[in-house]
Amino acid sequence: MTSAHPIPSFNLFGETTVFPDVVHCEQYFDRAAQHDWAISAHRHDQMAQLFVMDEGSAEVSLDGATRHLNTGWYLFVPPHVVHGFNFTRGSQGVVISFPTSVFLGLAGEGGQITSALSRPFLGQITPEIGNLCSVLSTLFAGRGAFRAQSLVSSAQAILSLVAEASPVELGDGADDRLKRLDALIAAHMSEGWSARDYADALSITTGHLSRLCRNATGQGAAVYIEAAMMAEARRLLAFTRLQVSEVGYRLGFSDPSYFSKRFKAKEGLTPLAYKARFAPEV
Repeated sequence: MTSAHPIPSFNLFGETTVFPDVVHCEQYFDRAAQHDWAISAHRHDQMAQLFVMDEGSAEVSLDGATRHLNTGWYLFVPPHVVHGFNFTRGSQGVVISFPTSVFLGLAGEGGQITSALSRPFLGQITPEIGNLCSVLSTLFAGRGAFRAQSLVSSAQAILSLVAEASPVELGDGADDRLKRLDALIAAHMSEGWSARDYADALSITTGHLSRLCRNATGQGAAVYIEAAMMAEARRLLAFTRLQVSEVGYRLGFSDPSYFSKRFKAKEGLTPLAYKARFAPEV
């Protein structure tokens, strides 16, 4: 009998419901204080995070290695990396959570930015990064007509500056084959590729592909691939004017009703209802 994956995977820590916003921003106090300033080891399969330490410190576990996040520094954690924290009480700072769909607009020629953001690292908070984090925090709390678009633009600006910051690398991050799988999914999403197609492209068996995904995320290959597709669906629904049926077609679904059924099963609401959350307020 196969045992459950020993390391929990969350959207936000302790939560398995749909990611609550296009980007999420909260103070350390909002979550860490509720857990006695200790966040147990966990991972995020479709989300990266930036931890900005304005005051205080934290002992951090990253894939089993111990590091320290001190005042004036930030920590970037990409998807799949197991991480946990022991904060000093009263530490002040923000945690910004970026769904992987936010990275898509950063790919660029050669994928240098996404490559730079593929591993966990520490960096010093520059005035530019600090100012943009403050702007994003203000936007997150607001209700402007184009709040979602402004949040994504600010988030991508932060990620671009973080990627440029010549960080001190802390570890190997996710398995290289998982990164190659992510790139293949992005490139062939509209073609309706199966797990076998992706395995063939990686020159491994479907069983090997499933073990790779399960070891990294606790999910089989088919579930992992569908999760990536639904992340792209959320991006297209939120930030384009495409009809729901067209979004489904772009993701390889020939039957719009089946796309809506799968989206609702994963996200807890229909594609149309999800799209309505990002409509400009008038």
